[in-house]
Amino acid sequence: MGRGRVQLKRIENKINRQVTFSKRRAGLLKKAHEISVLCDAEVALIVFSHKGKLFEYSSDSCMEKILERYERYSYAERQLVAIESESQGNWSMEYNRLKVKVELLQRNHSSISTTSRCSGTYQEEATEVRRNELELTLEPVYSCHHLGCFAA
Repeated sequence: MGRGRVQLKRIENKINRQVTFSKRRAGLLKKAHEISVLCDAEVALIVFSHKGKLFEYSSDSCMEKILERYERYSYAERQLVAIESESQGNWSMEYNRLKVKVELLQRNHSSISTTSRCSGTYQEEATEVRRNELELTLEPVYSCHHLGCFAA
């Protein structure tokens, strides 16, 4: 016969709270030891009471060794996340910059095409130059698009 679910809220009675803390702390330390033995895992457990008293458990290796390993791992993880977000931000900025440049070149191209102030030969040459500039500008965008740089 199982017990009912305990509602998770702060225990108001000071004595009951202390008894519950002691029992649950012992159970938590026992579970930490069990997972360490059964799964051959390195375990470090740190618990502070409401008065600031320290309770700790570490598997066969010492607590300091496990904490140093944790620091190295979490530092490397933070660096990786920072690099990924920075890289994504750079691609977004580059995309927006190239998009504005494409729009400007398209406007210039259309204004050159419709301008009748130039002689026919000069106008054709200017149009060809603008078309080449537009293609050169769009080339990195198209290649990056095909590589999936702008995938959400």
